[in-house]
Amino acid sequence: MDNFFDSPLTGACIFGQSGGPTAVINASAYGVIRTALDSDVITKVYGAAYGIQGVLNDELYDMDEEEDYELKLLLNTPSSELGSCRYKMADPDVDDSDYKRILEIFKKYDVRYFFYNGGNDSMDTCNKISKYMEKIGYECRVMGVPKTIDNDLFGTDHCPGFGSAAKFIATACMEIGKDTDVYNTDMVTVVEIMGRHAGWLTASAALATEYGNGCGPDLIYLPEITFDLDAFTDDVVKIMKQKRNVLVAVSEGLHYADGSFVSEAKTSGTDGFGHAQLGGLAVKLANYLKERLNLKKVRGIELSLLQRSSAHIASAVDIEEAFMVGKTAVEAAISGETGKMVALERDDTSGLYSCRPVLLSLNSVANYEKKVPIEWITEDGNYVTNDFINYVLPLIQGEPKIPRSNSLPRYARLKKVRAVAPTKNTVTME
Repeated sequence: MDNFFDSPLTGACIFGQSGGPTAVINASAYGVIRTALDSDVITKVYGAAYGIQGVLNDELYDMDEEEDYELKLLLNTPSSELGSCRYKMADPDVDDSDYKRILEIFKKYDVRYFFYNGGNDSMDTCNKISKYMEKIGYECRVMGVPKTIDNDLFGTDHCPGFGSAAKFIATACMEIGKDTDVYNTDMVTVVEIMGRHAGWLTASAALATEYGNGCGPDLIYLPEITFDLDAFTDDVVKIMKQKRNVLVAVSEGLHYADGSFVSEAKTSGTDGFGHAQLGGLAVKLANYLKERLNLKKVRGIELSLLQRSSAHIASAVDIEEAFMVGKTAVEAAISGETGKMVALERDDTSGLYSCRPVLLSLNSVANYEKKVPIEWITEDGNYVTNDFINYVLPLIQGEPKIPRSNSLPRYARLKKVRAVAPTKNTVTME
């Protein structure tokens, strides 16, 4: 509900990070924290240790105690500086114990603003908390701050974190592509890229081929298209007739017609939300081709965590937009908004890329996945079209000015002072 509570609303805020980190998630943290610290109505700024679990465990950091310079370094610091979690909250109609605990903590610290930075599952958490607070009549404005390298968050043109990961993937594939040309032998290299159900990251490898003088993947396979092992083999053979060394990019979430994952590591475990832990696909496919085609040289490469942690090659556009969504979330909440997520709306009608923040209801984004449009995938299902290239190229632009010490990146060093609840006579009463 828009403007459910009267403004201005005075009280403290909590900011938390959730899910897998990105190269720019801390830029969003800085956007929230800096804007909240500068606000006249937000009385105290708390950071939750390890996301919503920090709230439940009463483990909060007093962000007012941090030095301005260290906070600003968050703009170029990778990973989730406050700590993250993968914690699925129950439906409050089934089990409201977590929500009662959160309410207890909110009252203890006079929290009237809650900002949660994450992807699909995190927006679900944010939505549940927002609805619960509204239902019981506790005045607290809840805002979602988007984050995911997978770019599968519904309702936003793209998501902070994706552009930097795409830039790293394209660069890595260019460099791998150069390496595959070293020897005059028949060789196939398979690069495994993150993407469970959406192939945005893997599709970004096409930038390497487009702008690296061909030093990129010859074939690209996304989870939006059912994977066929025989067709895959035929595709590789066709390329090998044209060139001796073949480079293939595959999404970790490739699946067969029956829905089962191609990855041999499908049953290696699940995360906190019940998602299968994938991995090992590149090696599996490389070894399959070695036996099937009698190849002497194959290589399987998994880019793994480097995709989400490589802040040294982050996109300046991505950093700016990550900061912007954090800043906008605080400004919108102060103006009276609640139950919303900040999304990015693209406008390149003039031929120049521009982007502005817009607000979407958490109801409309929670638990929905945005996939690569089928029309952006070639008819034979083994590459992407120019429409995708035109979509992703503006998002990887710009080189950030990274502070350094001894020629190495200088990351934020937060003190993380544990918060102490205010005395009752200083709390703003309901």
